This record gives sequence, structure tokens and C-alpha cells, in this order.
Amino acid sequence: MKPYLHAKNSVKKYGGNWKDYIEIHDFLDSTKAHFPDMRHRAILHNSFGCFIAEKVFGHLITNSEGKEVSVRDIAEDHIIEDIGKIPTLQDYLVGMPMYTWLGNGNQKKTPRLTINLD
Repeated sequence: MKPYLHAKNSVKKYGGNWKDYIEIHDFLDSTKAHFPDMRHRAILHNSFGCFIAEKVFGHLITNSEGKEVSVRDIAEDHIIEDIGKIPTLQDYLVGMPMYTWLGNGNQKKTPRLTINLD
């Protein structure tokens, strides 16, 4: 769903004007610019993305009707509209391979347990 349509849904739920909400929805979908298929959602469409949105926009916005609205609620609504639930980062990362470059190419080997029987 495009950010404008998410913003229109926010108006139905919280009142105001779509322009009150568009920046939050644009932010959540900004990762499309770097990965233009549905996998872009792994970056901000999760519980951590809701907290990042709060850090960027504050805990509350005041819409054009003067009503305070929770940024986290707006972000959660967006994610639920797109995915049907709010996944965690773990939900996305659990199946990700452990690339060697994640450890700067210096993956430490698991130490072997040695037993001296002498």
C-alpha cells in the first residue's frame, strides 16, 4: 500500500488531514528507495521500526484538528495494514545466513575442549 493510502486510513481512525500523517508513512516506506521489492519491509516494518519512528517524530503528533496521536500507533497501524501483524527483527533475521563479513571476515572458531588425561 502506498504512503498516501496509509495516511488516508490514519485520517479515518484519528481524524485530521492526510498531510498530518504522510511523513510517518513515507518514513516507514523509505527503504523502498534502496530495495524496491517487498523485502524492503524487513528494515522498518517491525517492532523496532515503530520505536525508531518515535525517535524521529516524537511520541505524539498533533493533527490538524488539534488531537494528539501516538506515533507508535500510526506506525503499528501501517505495519499491520501491510503485513497483518507486527513482526520482530528476530522474525526477519532468524533465517539469515551468518555471513563472514558480519564479523569483518574474522570469524572466531569455536574453541575446542581438550582434556588432558595424563
